[in-house]
Amino acid sequence: MFPGFTLTDVDLGPVRLRVRHGGSGPPVVLLHGHPRTHATWHRVAPRLADRFTVVCPDLRGYGGSSKPPTTPDAAPYAKRAMAADVVALMRRLGHERFAVVGHDRGCYVAMRTALDHPDRVTRLGVLDGVPIGEALARCDARFAARWWHWFFLGQREKAAERVINLDPDAWYGGSPEQMGAEAYADYRRAIHDPATVHAMCEDYRAGLGPDRAADDADRAAGRRIACPVLFVHSERDDLADLYGDPAAIWRDWADDVSATSIDCGHHMAEEAPERLAAELAAFLAR
Repeated sequence: MFPGFTLTDVDLGPVRLRVRHGGSGPPVVLLHGHPRTHATWHRVAPRLADRFTVVCPDLRGYGGSSKPPTTPDAAPYAKRAMAADVVALMRRLGHERFAVVGHDRGCYVAMRTALDHPDRVTRLGVLDGVPIGEALARCDARFAARWWHWFFLGQREKAAERVINLDPDAWYGGSPEQMGAEAYADYRRAIHDPATVHAMCEDYRAGLGPDRAADDADRAAGRRIACPVLFVHSERDDLADLYGDPAAIWRDWADDVSATSIDCGHHMAEEAPERLAAELAAFLAR
C-alpha cells in the first residue's frame, strides 16, 4: 500500500498518532471515518501524491494511534481534541497551513479543524456527512431507524463494547475484496482490539455531547467556515433520502460551497477511488 509513502508514529504529547505521508506540493490531510483506519485512503492518496503532499493519520482512538483515558463527558474524544491533533501533527511535519478532507466521522474532525483553526485551513473537503449538530437537530424516526448505531454506540448504561467484542467481524463487516488485502488486514487488527472498540464508542459518545454542543455554540454565535468547501456524497448512501439537498445544509455554514455526488456506496475511497481523487485534485488545485 501507499507506494513511496512513509509510515511513522508522531508523538504529539497528549497522543501519539500513526501517520502515513508522502508526495510533494501543497499539503492536504485525509481523515478516515468509523471504523476504518488511514489505510482506507490507499487507493486515493497515491493518485494525489504527484501534485500534493498527502498526510493520512489514524485519528486518536483509531487504528494504531493511542487511546487516551476518557472522562464522563467523553471530551478526550471530542472533535475539538481531534482537530487540535491535526493542527499539531501538521505543524510537526512542517506545514503551518494545509487543506483537510474528512469522510464520515473524519468529516466532523475536518469541519471542527476549519472552524477552530481558520488561520490554518486553506480548503475543506467533507465527504458523506453533515454537521453533527444539524443531524441531531433534524433527527426523526427515519433517522433513528437508519442511523440507530449513533445511539447504540453513544449510550453508557448498557455499553455497546461487550456486544461488539463478541464478534467484531460480524458487527463491522468489510472484506479484502472491497478494501484490498493489506487495508483489510490493518482494519481487522484494529477492530479486534477492545481498546480501539472502546475508543470508537467514545467518539460517538462525544458526538452526542461536546460535539453537538460545539456545533450549536458556533451556530448561535454566527461562526462560519471561512475557506472554500467541497461536499461530496455517495449516491447509494442515504444523505439525500434524509435531507433532500444535503449541500444546502453546508451552505448554511459557508459562503463558498461546491457539491457533487459519486455513484457508489458509503466507503467512496474504497469503491470509487479514481473518481474521488479526481474531484479532490480539481478542488485542491482551484
